[in-house]
Amino acid sequence: MQRIDGRYPDQLRPVQITRRYLKYPEGSALVEVGNTRVLCTAMAEERLPGWMKEGTGGWITAEYSMLPGSTATRKPRESSLGKVGGRTQEIQRLIGRSLRAVCDLSQLGPMTIWIDCDVLQADGGTRTAAITGAFVALADALAALRQRGAISGYPLRSFLAATSVGLVNGEALLDLSFAEDSVAEVDMNLVMTGDGRLVEIQGSAERSPFDRIQFDRLLALGETGISQLIAAQRAALGADAAGIGRRGEEE
Repeated sequence: MQRIDGRYPDQLRPVQITRRYLKYPEGSALVEVGNTRVLCTAMAEERLPGWMKEGTGGWITAEYSMLPGSTATRKPRESSLGKVGGRTQEIQRLIGRSLRAVCDLSQLGPMTIWIDCDVLQADGGTRTAAITGAFVALADALAALRQRGAISGYPLRSFLAATSVGLVNGEALLDLSFAEDSVAEVDMNLVMTGDGRLVEIQGSAERSPFDRIQFDRLLALGETGISQLIAAQRAALGADAAGIGRRGEEE
């Protein structure tokens, strides 16, 4: 079976990660997954959230937004509406906790790293693309902090990436575009580490329940896609990928 865009069921959309896309943040990356484009930045602030105590390590938090021109009809800025929507809050929390899952926060000291993910163009999978790109931005930010002596180790314990899977007309598909996602019987987002461990599964049946066999098929499909996304992250980071997974040990 070939899909609307000519892909096979187990094929990702073309992926491109442009590292150090902006001048000022410690880390930044433009991630392109098919027609979805997300700009991710990582910037350090030498203070903790008010609820954290000194000496308990650092924190990673995220903000997410879709630019007005990212969809076919103008999407109003949430700042102009006076509140952050429920979907945005959910995605921000997902990005933050996903990145925290692979980072030894005790090595960050009294510091907050802000991850900002801005959707420039949306065609499905914006949250998963944001996580994949944000990891590269975070990796560069931590390397920059280490280089200037703000941290002594390298806190990233593993790679991290995310993708979507789903059932469309009964067929298990990897990396859904918007056209596929809008008609899917089952829609699922997977976040996984470089050593194959799960960080989060978000899945729901839109029309009828799905069984364990279908779930296992979707999970295996997602794992295949995430391994390819991590290969793209490694390629983008080049030699700097070698320090990831050393659990903060000195090289």
